[in-house]
Amino acid sequence: MRHKNVCLGVRRPWEWPGVRHGKNTPPPGMNNTIEAPTGSVQPPPLKPFYWLARRFLRLLFGTYFSGRYLNYERVPVTGPAILACNHLSYMDPPLVGSALPREIYYLTRESLFRFPLFATLLRTVNCVPVDRDGGGAAGLKAILERLSKGHAIILFPEGTRSPTGQLQPARSGVGLLAIKSPAPVIPVRVFGTFEAYGRQVRLPRPHPVFVKFGQPLLFTSLRAEAAHCSKPRLKEIYQEISNQIMAAIADLKPWADITRFP
Repeated sequence: MRHKNVCLGVRRPWEWPGVRHGKNTPPPGMNNTIEAPTGSVQPPPLKPFYWLARRFLRLLFGTYFSGRYLNYERVPVTGPAILACNHLSYMDPPLVGSALPREIYYLTRESLFRFPLFATLLRTVNCVPVDRDGGGAAGLKAILERLSKGHAIILFPEGTRSPTGQLQPARSGVGLLAIKSPAPVIPVRVFGTFEAYGRQVRLPRPHPVFVKFGQPLLFTSLRAEAAHCSKPRLKEIYQEISNQIMAAIADLKPWADITRFP
């Protein structure tokens, strides 16, 4: 049975300005059904509670927020991956995670782990405790450990939620991780979460939200240069990679990319 979109008093996402499609027909590749990409490689089975949380979030985002997941097949279903996403809202991590048929890991403020029962719940859904900025030695070690074990992790190059809804300059931390780990970097962009539950919104309100996944970035030449360059140049490479990631995020648009016809 086809999943019906719930408008909830706002324009459907494909009716947003700049989205050139039929008035009442969503563009190809946009639906609420998230299945594993076809092919011989399948993701490992989800942990029971993670599976349950993902099912609930997909229902929530697909109805109350008229959510859409675009080009999620670009994320490898196995192996390490860095998901680099813009940051507009507390909704961003669960929105991105619910799009994928594999588990991902989330950096979470360590102060939230003070309560044992809540800490157990957070770890069940792959939350990793780090300091507030996640840029300390312990945070870096935790991220690299997950990547070395073949896990995917979501990072926010801007470092914090946007106060305006616009993209912010990237910090160098994600560039450092891209050098320390050979994992591909997948640019990710969320749309609409600022209006739905940004800094200025007290309670989540029904507003269309999108998440769009870009093509993996490998930074082959910069990674090779970083292996033998000077320390000043290495710092430049960290920021250069971070800037390239933010540029790739900025290039993502709120509709599915069509690579073949029909």
